[in-house]
Amino acid sequence: MSAYQTGFGNHFSTEAVAGALPIGRNSPQRPAFGLYAEQLSGTAFTAPRADNRRSWLYRLRPTALHGAYQPYTGAPDFDAALPDVPPSPNRLRWSPRAAVTGTDLIDGTAVMLANGDATTGAGVTVGHYGATQDMVGRVFLDSDAELLFIPQTGSIDFRTEFGRLVVAPGEIAVLPRGMRWRALLPDGAAHGYVVQNFGADFRLPELGPIGSNGLANVRDFEVPVAAFEDDDTPHQCINRYCGALWVADVPHSPLDVVAWHGNLSPYKYDLAKFNTIGTVSYDHPDPSIFTVLTSPSDTPGTANADFVIFPPRWMVGEDTFRPPWFHRNVMSEAMGLITGAYDAKAGGFAPGALSLHNRFTSHGPDLASWRAATDADLQPHKIDNTMAFMVESRCPLQPTKVALASPALQSGYDSVWDGFPKARLGDVKP
Repeated sequence: MSAYQTGFGNHFSTEAVAGALPIGRNSPQRPAFGLYAEQLSGTAFTAPRADNRRSWLYRLRPTALHGAYQPYTGAPDFDAALPDVPPSPNRLRWSPRAAVTGTDLIDGTAVMLANGDATTGAGVTVGHYGATQDMVGRVFLDSDAELLFIPQTGSIDFRTEFGRLVVAPGEIAVLPRGMRWRALLPDGAAHGYVVQNFGADFRLPELGPIGSNGLANVRDFEVPVAAFEDDDTPHQCINRYCGALWVADVPHSPLDVVAWHGNLSPYKYDLAKFNTIGTVSYDHPDPSIFTVLTSPSDTPGTANADFVIFPPRWMVGEDTFRPPWFHRNVMSEAMGLITGAYDAKAGGFAPGALSLHNRFTSHGPDLASWRAATDADLQPHKIDNTMAFMVESRCPLQPTKVALASPALQSGYDSVWDGFPKARLGDVKP
């Protein structure tokens, strides 16, 4: 049997032991094998049917079996604290984070950019993770946000309440808020990016005039089949709650779900399967055509957060400036590079780097990229061996104290736009 089921937002049914799933009743008086029925609700009970997300879990013990939570201080860079200074409109860029050693994924996470919080139900954070140790004897749950992991080097083997999800560079994983999980490292180390989404859950964007196919297709998403741990050794449960980390003792592994059914689950997606849409005539379409997932806001068409990628693709537009043009955007943009090079930056933006261009801050290609694209003899050209991403948000993103203190923060980033020549009007006078 495959370790995964395919589809996005579907109702799945899966059991690790035959007969563990009840038939016709979600919470029977006597579940099979003495299991406990427990519902995990990702939305309010009364959310519209199309938006309602919940799953029924049939487990060895209720998750209520744990001690009182105490403050957890083992992951100091997980703090999304903002500096006590006014927000700045400056463009910022960070070089790749130095390799992290001797830590697991939770203790090795650094939140770099933030807006909103769980108490408002809106906003995101963007950060780095780095780890060289498995999570042993402990699990994590984020009560505030769903988590989007973007591996850059090294795979992550997520052991979750719903089953196993192995995610490699070039793939992404989304873990729902409130779900318990641990991370193992098949390659011995892993580094990448992590996004916390406090707003509406990520979903596929509407396709509009594109039609019924394109971008990320439902069939290419994968969710785990049931798998469980029957482990009576003591564990810790680390909980991010209202922006702070807490820890409680659990007398057993809480990853003990024998069967589950529902439409709330972790999932993964291979970015290489993205069906890129672009022009075959002229002009440069908006980057919204590269949206993989969106978290909508209460304003139609203006996202709480969009996850956008810039994958390998053909460029064929005639009489067209093909890299991203100079622009100022109402949305705020955080950008990272998974592999290769980004076509609007000739240097300074290596895999693992991070940049921030907040609302209405002017940005675009650097001088070398602009000149090369302007002078090019336009022929069909494939941008290959690259994968960049962007997290857009309707609200400004602020760098955290950790980000501003990071030695990876580049000084003089503004200088990449120095040296552009003045346009030549000849004898034309205003």
